[in-house]
Amino acid sequence: MDNTKREQLQLLVTELLHEHRDLDMVINTLSAQPQSDQLQIRRLKKRKLLIKDRIDLIESELIPDLNA
Repeated sequence: MDNTKREQLQLLVTELLHEHRDLDMVINTLSAQPQSDQLQIRRLKKRKLLIKDRIDLIESELIPDLNA
């Protein structure tokens, strides 16, 4: 993998981590409210999980192949 591609993936991971953190804060805020929309919270949690899965996938691409 060339350096440009690696830098792009690292930048994407950083952006996804920020989005993941922001979603976590929103979920916590909504969950603390007595009249919170549980459907919205479930959707946000699902989105957060999808982002985490994508982060993990990209990070695994960034690990160099030891057999190469």
